[in-house]
Amino acid sequence: MQKEVTIYDLARELNLSPATISRGLKKSTALNKSTVQRILAKAEEMGYRHNNFASNLRNKRTKTLGIIVPRLNSYFMTSVLAGMEDVASKEGYDLIISQSLEKSELEKSNANTMFNKRIDGLLISLAYNTTDLTHIQPFFDRQIPVVFFDRSFPGVESTSVVIDNYQAAYKATAHLLEQGCRKIMHLTGDLTRDIYADRLKGYKDALDEYNIPFDQKRVVTSTLNEQDATNFANAILAMDRAQRPDAVFCANDVSAVYCMVQLKQHGIRIPDDIAFVGFNNDAVSRMIEPNLTTIDYPGNKIGEVAVSCLINLLKGDENVKNTNRIILHSSLLVRGSSLKKK
Repeated sequence: MQKEVTIYDLARELNLSPATISRGLKKSTALNKSTVQRILAKAEEMGYRHNNFASNLRNKRTKTLGIIVPRLNSYFMTSVLAGMEDVASKEGYDLIISQSLEKSELEKSNANTMFNKRIDGLLISLAYNTTDLTHIQPFFDRQIPVVFFDRSFPGVESTSVVIDNYQAAYKATAHLLEQGCRKIMHLTGDLTRDIYADRLKGYKDALDEYNIPFDQKRVVTSTLNEQDATNFANAILAMDRAQRPDAVFCANDVSAVYCMVQLKQHGIRIPDDIAFVGFNNDAVSRMIEPNLTTIDYPGNKIGEVAVSCLINLLKGDENVKNTNRIILHSSLLVRGSSLKKK
């Protein structure tokens, strides 16, 4: 194996001091331009690589941010990560990304790995079944900043970047009610997570506004994946016609689309028989016919804001330290799947 080239090797070749070599590699204005050029040319010739790791350790920083997401295989999370990468790279930070696969034990293991890798800060969107933050406590104890995004934890004194899930769900349900729907089912995720609990509350309050009694039987909790959505559709098909919903509000687009596909294959007309609204504005929402009405909220922007907050915390920005919750805008995109009133 070829030996790693050091500043001492460059100093020996150029008959300069290691301190001069170090200044030259940093393009210091204290040296004349010709000396800097000689040093840079020799460094390239000999294959010198700057040791970022050693430099960062001297500064007690790794210039690395850790990210824990529930799943990587979603359009929304991909757009979040794209926004994070954009801001982090401009600020000179590297990212370590891991997924919990919606399992709290794996999330704890990932957090422990991030802590031991001495990341400068952590960005995390919690798994479905995470019920405490004992695995995040070491970060708090060492004053390593933590920013929650999309899924946060109630009562924690740490910055969260979210949307108003309550208001978004209220809008989605109210839209279906305005279309004349009265038997609206809600397919949701694990209500341990604040985003799904808030969406359920928005759904319930919209029904109340229209004097529609809330029926717990019309709320189904699932993992919101393809199989659960198909099972949900089959359960609807098994109902007596009089009991079937005239609308479904799903807590994500993937479950809405797979449910629609299964129902359409059995002769259900959408939206005439059952109207649909999803959540996320996933690319799949525009691939189904009719196109899916959905809540649009900007994953890319969530990622950008979350990383910016974390980096500002690392810089000691007092304004961010005193900000507990950043709420970004969302909007209802009305498409064919919900338009009973043409």
